[in-house]
Amino acid sequence: MPFPDDDSISASTNRFMNEELAYDTHHMTGEFERLYSSLTNEQCSVFNEIMEAVDAKNGGVFFVYGYGGTGKTFLWKTLSASIRSKSKIVLSVASSGIASLLLEGGRTAHSRFLIPINLTEDSTYSITNNPDVCNLIKQTDLIIWDEAPMIHKHAFEALDRSLKDVLKGVNRDSTRKPFGGKVVVFGGDFRQILPVIQNGSRSDIVNASLCSSHLWSSCKVLKLTKNMRLTVGCNPSDFEEASQFANWLLEVGEGTLGGDNDGNSVIEIPNDLLIGDSADPLSELIDFVYPALLDNFNDISYFQERAILAPLNEIVQDINDRFLTFFPGEEIEYLSSDSIDNSETVGPGFDQALHSPDFLNGLKLSGIPNHKLVVKVGVPVMLLRNIDQKNGLCNGTRLQIIQCGRRFIEVKVISGTNIGHCTYLTRSTLTPTDKKLPIKLKRRQFPIAVCFAMTINKSQGQSLARVGIYLRHPVFTHD
Repeated sequence: MPFPDDDSISASTNRFMNEELAYDTHHMTGEFERLYSSLTNEQCSVFNEIMEAVDAKNGGVFFVYGYGGTGKTFLWKTLSASIRSKSKIVLSVASSGIASLLLEGGRTAHSRFLIPINLTEDSTYSITNNPDVCNLIKQTDLIIWDEAPMIHKHAFEALDRSLKDVLKGVNRDSTRKPFGGKVVVFGGDFRQILPVIQNGSRSDIVNASLCSSHLWSSCKVLKLTKNMRLTVGCNPSDFEEASQFANWLLEVGEGTLGGDNDGNSVIEIPNDLLIGDSADPLSELIDFVYPALLDNFNDISYFQERAILAPLNEIVQDINDRFLTFFPGEEIEYLSSDSIDNSETVGPGFDQALHSPDFLNGLKLSGIPNHKLVVKVGVPVMLLRNIDQKNGLCNGTRLQIIQCGRRFIEVKVISGTNIGHCTYLTRSTLTPTDKKLPIKLKRRQFPIAVCFAMTINKSQGQSLARVGIYLRHPVFTHD
């Protein structure tokens, strides 16, 4: 399929590009000057190296490596403001919906680059068949991809192949350069969440990460080491204690706590972080994270800054069910409509009797709401799919239920970029992406789940002031 010339961009293409070109240049110049003046020497060095590659127009791949609080998001904002102040285009994407909301004009990588859900080592992206997105890519000067370590390496390798295909008509050398000669900046922390590999071993998880890709040899690693949260947002009287805690967390992430080890070690948690001996430790954890819950649940800021984290969905479900029992108000129950995709019901060997409605209703799958959804007015819930990312409604957004109807639920946004905004949710048809399932389930249900507690994976990219961690089972899954 031939791509149109850059000089003859269609009206449809303009709609795609307006998202990036609609920034006021004068405003962005002032914004850039304000942000740039606040960069540390370390951040300024990283910024200058990336901008030199952008100005040279000869490509380059960078990985900005820094643990939480070192100012990666602030650096992304400065880079974006610099490029947009010159009427140029930067595409800011993230691996999760919540992380993308922290970026100016951010989108999820799957949405921006039309990434297929199930990737293989030979996958390419649908952008190669979409001239509108192709022209946007051609005009782009910089691609920023935040929280990159969360995504399987096949996603980056597929983007590399797709960009080379898109740009080969613009620059013959593009096929010999990583990502077709575009400047690409990845960011994240390999101490945090790596790609989720179902039933995978430690070696499977590490092998799926970006640093195991053939593209990693083309990546120049730029490090941020100064914890900005300690220097900017910390009370001077608490600095020493906060600094010691930050260093302890870093040692946990590095695997060096307690000295040298072979990857298996027992970590001693400081006593001031533990609930202590108790007949019902979960109740004490609930009281710590949600003190005076019944007096404060109408305060929107109360749920914004606190959550209980657990490693597995079934543990999270148990905690949320416990909250519902003592939360005031009447329980409202919504049941899903479950069916099997028509393509599964044809062909030899399919037995309808083995897949009764009761069997389908009983399936509990990651990323899909349960058949029976029980809520109450006032409870916090989490959105389970991307609905309207521009207005902050994406997978992982936290909401609070305002009103429950038969066919709708009114909610208020309590996290992300559109806090306080009210909207209505209706039932959606969702299908799990797990290829190992023997059938293709279609579940029509409200795309939400109660979230007094959430999985550690879902918390990635969120800022919380009061957190309880419930570790019923071991939590560390990779080296």
